[in-house]
Amino acid sequence: MRLLALAFASLLVATPLAQAPPPDAAALATRVQARYGAIKDFEGAFVQSYEGGVLRTKTTESGTFQVRQPGQFRFLYTKPERKEFVSDGSSIYTYLVVDKQVIITPAPGPGEATTPALFLAGRANMARDFTATFTPLPGAAQGLQTLRLDPRKPDPDYEWFGIGVDPASLQIRFLVAVDRQGGRSAFTFSNLKENAGLTDNTFRFRIPRGVDVVQHGARPK
Repeated sequence: MRLLALAFASLLVATPLAQAPPPDAAALATRVQARYGAIKDFEGAFVQSYEGGVLRTKTTESGTFQVRQPGQFRFLYTKPERKEFVSDGSSIYTYLVVDKQVIITPAPGPGEATTPALFLAGRANMARDFTATFTPLPGAAQGLQTLRLDPRKPDPDYEWFGIGVDPASLQIRFLVAVDRQGGRSAFTFSNLKENAGLTDNTFRFRIPRGVDVVQHGARPK
C-alpha cells in the first residue's frame, strides 16, 4: 500500500490535475462581437482622454453618446467645451460650437477607414477584421478583460484598437485607438443602457443658423 501511495503521489507531481486551459483572445472577441451584433442601440456617458502631438499634450473631455447599428452615432461633448459628432449612416457632421462651424464628410463604407465611433457603431467586425491578443491597456479599470485588436487589413488612420470588457456582461467599458501619428484616444464608458429604442431622428443633424459649413467630398448616394 505504501508503494502504491508513493507511485500515485509521483504521478500527481508529473501530471498536475485540473489545469484550466489558457483563455482564448479570439474566442472572447467572437463572444463580444456576437453580443453587440444582437443589440440594436445603446447609450451612456463617456470620458475621453487624448495624448499626442510633438509635445505629447494631453486633453480630457466628457459628455454623452448614443449609438445605433450599423453606422449611426451621436457624441455630444459638454466639458470643457461643447461640440458634436453625428453620423446618420451616410454623412458625418462635426459641429464646433465655439468656432461656429459645421464640417460635413462622407461616412466611410464597409472595409474603409474606421473611427472609434464607427467601431462602436458596428462598421467593423472585431472577430473577423482584427487579430485579438490579451494585452494590458493603461487606463482601463481593474477587473476588465483587455484585448488589443490589430487590423488584418491596414487602416489608413489607425494602427490598432483596444477594448476593455466586463467579463460578466461582456459590455465594452473601455476603448482605446492608437493612430498612425502616435496619438492615443481613450474612452471610458459608464451608465450604459441598451435597446433604448433610438430612431433615425436621434441621428438627424440640423445645421444651426449662422454657422460656416464646410463640405468635404460628395455625399454617398
